Amino acid sequence: MSSVASVAGTGMTGGAAPDALTLRAIRMDDAASCAELSRRVGWPHRREDWEFVIGLGHGVVGERNGKLVATGQWWPYGESHATVGMIIVVPEEQGAGIGKRLMQALLAQAGERSLMLNATIAGEPLYVRLGFRPCGGVSQYHGHVLAVAAPELGADESLRPGSPADLAMLERLDREATGLARGPVLAALLQCGECLVLERAGQPVGFSILRAFGRGHVIGPVVAADETDARALIACWLHGRAGQFIRVDLRLGSGLSDWLVQLGLAPAGDVTAMVRGDLPAAPGPAGLHALITQALG
Repeated sequence: MSSVASVAGTGMTGGAAPDALTLRAIRMDDAASCAELSRRVGWPHRREDWEFVIGLGHGVVGERNGKLVATGQWWPYGESHATVGMIIVVPEEQGAGIGKRLMQALLAQAGERSLMLNATIAGEPLYVRLGFRPCGGVSQYHGHVLAVAAPELGADESLRPGSPADLAMLERLDREATGLARGPVLAALLQCGECLVLERAGQPVGFSILRAFGRGHVIGPVVAADETDARALIACWLHGRAGQFIRVDLRLGSGLSDWLVQLGLAPAGDVTAMVRGDLPAAPGPAGLHALITQALG
């Protein structure tokens, strides 16, 4: 977690007027207030979801008269890259420049890292002014899943549960797919979610993780060599979950989109992927087919 000193120079002053906005480092005990803030802007995050992202990263909150009115976070993936997200300003405070102050604080904390984020239409102009450029997009699908058959696997293929003992292998596949060092996030996901590993001829070639999130469960990341493997890794989670609420965040233009709609998950909006600096080089052959979340990538 960030220290309070890490937000120095971003607008926090000891002699601020009682009704002035102040920024300070985000803390784990902010999770309940952050959940209320996200509810007010229509986001589904529970207190537990906030505790997960707060525990993995750094960030700031904005307070006025002791009440939390804004948040912003970032998550380091090694020394070269990071993602930015959970940028929220309470509706009645929007349009007053708070979003810019949040972002300036996060940029100062992240230093020279290249930064990636997923922007709403409302937020995109600010990010462009701060040096971000579009580099793709993300499509959210969610809904109450229909009855889904178990995936059909080839004679040399199998699906097995993943465990913390698989972390090094999962890190390798994930780095192939993203070009990022995401070991701490994967380790945390293994603690709070369930993992499936796809093997071919006894060798791991992909994985997916299911965990509780928002109104139900989210599937992600999904790392696989192709969309056929990705379908198997998603269908296995959906099988036997008819009527449950599931969310999946895909890369814009994914060939999995129509298939998910057929399974009961409806399109829930697109966001613009943006980068400030250089995108990571993903060597493959594994690819990222579904995100952990829009904030974490």
